[in-house]
Amino acid sequence: MREYELEVLEHYDMEVRGTRRIRGAFFCETDKGTMLLKETRISERRASLLYSVLDHLEKGQELKVDTPVFTRDHELLVISRDGTKYMMKKWFPGRECEVRRENDLTTAAESLARLHLKLNESSAGEIVPDPPVHRDPLEELLRHNREMKKVRTFIRARVAKNEFEYLYLESFEKMYALADRVFALMQDSGCMDLYNKSITEKTMAHGDYNYHNVLMLAEGTAVTNFEHICVDIQVRDLYYFLRKTMEKYHWKQKTGQNILRAYENIRPLSVSERNFIGLFLAYPEKYWKIASGYYHSNKAWLQEKSVEKLRTAIRQSEEKYRFLENVFSLKIL
Repeated sequence: MREYELEVLEHYDMEVRGTRRIRGAFFCETDKGTMLLKETRISERRASLLYSVLDHLEKGQELKVDTPVFTRDHELLVISRDGTKYMMKKWFPGRECEVRRENDLTTAAESLARLHLKLNESSAGEIVPDPPVHRDPLEELLRHNREMKKVRTFIRARVAKNEFEYLYLESFEKMYALADRVFALMQDSGCMDLYNKSITEKTMAHGDYNYHNVLMLAEGTAVTNFEHICVDIQVRDLYYFLRKTMEKYHWKQKTGQNILRAYENIRPLSVSERNFIGLFLAYPEKYWKIASGYYHSNKAWLQEKSVEKLRTAIRQSEEKYRFLENVFSLKIL
């Protein structure tokens, strides 16, 4: 560690016996266990929210989470001499959940269900004042739809088009029709009832639940990286976890069913929750995300992987809709 990074450690009331650098962070072996010193951009308010929620989750030792650690001066954030902001968090000796191990995925789904049940024991308002609230689902999809059209308008106006742009124009009508169809179905579904209920009851969700944020331990799991925690429909976490994993499995039906079953063994889903997951999975999120990323990037440096990602998103759409029809009885095409 560099001198100014060592100075950050001096703010904490613990003996650091060794450090190991990883990208944007340091593993620290201390007299109080394994810690993670991590670069962060979160505010003092967000750090305080994280501590309050994760301290609540830790009580009873039912869940292992990466709770922030206070400095000697009872601060959660430390700014080094070079201006970098750091936060120390509890950490756990284990390995990251591996997407190619189906047992890891079902274990992670069970952990998510337990996390949701624990978060439901108290409303967010009882844990922290004025918790952040996620954008409502219809507004989110409408914004995505507008951006996809904006990207098309931009590309049409370009005189010299590249491979990505030709592919986007060629695929747009079909993919946008799917997006518009899902939006219409969402309007007629009970998703806004779920969202309004989560607002009223101040139900919190992880906000970024994927296999990178689950550690497999000798005994159980640890859930990490709660920086995006907010009031929201809880099963949006399950939707996101399913989408990220099923894209890797080419929407293999059995794997998806096993993940859903593992979650429901702990926390059964309501009919409206299943509908919400199915409809959000049906939305061409990956297609929108790739297009948005391209629109906001330096067009002079088109990467070949951007073209391949767009091709994959288009190709996998048919695999996904077969999956949704068989697993969620949802017919979009």
